[in-house]
Amino acid sequence: MPELTPETAPEWLRRNGLPEAVQFTELGGGVSNRVILAEGPKLRTVLKQSLGKLRVSEEWLSDRERIYREAAAMRWLEDKVNGGRVPRLLAEEHADFALAMEAAPVSATMWKTKLFGGEFDPACATAAGTLLGSIVASSWNHAEARQLFADQTVFDQLRIDPYYRYTAKRHPVAAGYINDLISRSAERRVSLVHGDWSPKNLLVGDGELWAIDWEVVHFGDPSFDAGFLLNHLFLKSFALPQHRRKLAGLAETFLRALRTSLPPDASAWMETAALEHLPALLLARVDGKSPAEYLDEGMRIQAREHALRLIRLADSGKPQDLGEVFFHGSKHHED
Repeated sequence: MPELTPETAPEWLRRNGLPEAVQFTELGGGVSNRVILAEGPKLRTVLKQSLGKLRVSEEWLSDRERIYREAAAMRWLEDKVNGGRVPRLLAEEHADFALAMEAAPVSATMWKTKLFGGEFDPACATAAGTLLGSIVASSWNHAEARQLFADQTVFDQLRIDPYYRYTAKRHPVAAGYINDLISRSAERRVSLVHGDWSPKNLLVGDGELWAIDWEVVHFGDPSFDAGFLLNHLFLKSFALPQHRRKLAGLAETFLRALRTSLPPDASAWMETAALEHLPALLLARVDGKSPAEYLDEGMRIQAREHALRLIRLADSGKPQDLGEVFFHGSKHHED
């Protein structure tokens, strides 16, 4: 099967009936995909091909057929969400584990890039919460979504195993909490879950938020997505301690927008469940298979200590809250 590269991409476009492109740019693709931006007079699209072995130091394999689920998610959600955009699927080719999707505007920038550039726009956090809530509401106990996205194999391969089980083995003191969390979360099968709701997958352009990278999508526990986003904002407060209050404010804004967009049956427990995920996710991004690349050793030590502290508090019966997460026991500076 041909590898998708800037050299093979023109033939892939022709084979799938898409307009010609004159410029092909290889994008990062993260650790799990090859991604190419194809641009021409009548076309601006992103081509994506899944990898079977991920680009990390530890052995990490995943089913390449996850690309089909990503395509199915974009098709299913295209006309069902508000508050932001899901890219439109343009073509897919099962033989090559590849697809083509609508590209975000030229002006689009990763929210992650904006955060590290010192931009802490509450509108981005509002859109992230509103769009996530819309995804949950549109798929809430939806029979078709449940049937189409019932398989959680890839979520287990790319999230539960490398983030939770692997980290629990490295930290036996946290294993009870993490394993209980896995069990509780597995019992919640109520809506679509993106599985990677992070600032790197939320693009801001032309006044809209675009949600990309749907390869871990499944029908399950939506509080995982909320916890995932909160964890990314908190992680950045270790790299940007002088902006911790602004990042905490974005987390509060995200949760407020999420609450107002959720179906009533979800709003009662979603935030509490998201905060239960957060310390496990924090520890996983320090000592799991996919550590956050922007944390130096000092930051990693601080994050690890804080995650373990939050887990000890939870084990003692103390409920989590956002202020406890961002400030208690952590050094911070006023903006």
